Amino acid sequence: MPFVLYGKMNFPKATRLKFITASDGHWGQPNTDFEGFHKNLFDAIHREKDLDFVVFNGDLIHDKPELLPEVKDFYRQLQVPHHVCRGNHDRVSEQDFQKVMGQTTNFSFEAKGSGILLLDCSNEKGEYLCADLDYAKKILDEYSALEHVFVFVHISQNDWTRHGVDCKPFLDLVTFYPNVRATFHGHDHDVDGQMIYRKKPFLWSGHFGGNWGNPFPSYRVCEVGEDGKVISYLKTVKDGTILNGHTLKN
Repeated sequence: MPFVLYGKMNFPKATRLKFITASDGHWGQPNTDFEGFHKNLFDAIHREKDLDFVVFNGDLIHDKPELLPEVKDFYRQLQVPHHVCRGNHDRVSEQDFQKVMGQTTNFSFEAKGSGILLLDCSNEKGEYLCADLDYAKKILDEYSALEHVFVFVHISQNDWTRHGVDCKPFLDLVTFYPNVRATFHGHDHDVDGQMIYRKKPFLWSGHFGGNWGNPFPSYRVCEVGEDGKVISYLKTVKDGTILNGHTLKN
């Protein structure tokens, strides 16, 4: 992408890694156009160039376990790899989640020199939970030599939003590691910006499904430049308008 100035966000001159995170599709929620919401998002994703993967950051379905195979079948239409977090409306067991989605509820992988950490924050009852600190620390230690690490957990691990949980040890853990560039959340359909804790960014992507929240379905893009620069920006599903942007590393 050519050099562009957007507020205080400078796009990398050459992008090494590019991913999207989108949350709260709520497949199967009654009285919503959940299939249309997913189709619109997928069309937007396929308009993006040089995309490496997508993370669906929780609330893939709306409560009923039998909906999970349905949404997985729909995800197969994506032309890029995808990974998923479990949210409070994804009310299936860890075993069933792994069987259907092909990954564990706590999951990690490397992509072009960056570490990606996906964390669980709920259970079959839909309870709001703190992330597994032992698992998170294990992976963050393993990734400590990588230049960049990105963390995903559906529910905010702080009570700075209406629907967050008070898990300050999680914030202390992820902000301890210098190479953790950002933590990404879903869950709060009406939150799409950035919070700061110990100079580390925590970002939201709004929602692309469901029946409440911001009036504009949205998704978040993150780019890592060949020069080490990292940026993230929120885009509307409808036409790709950039609504906000943040430089995560100059």
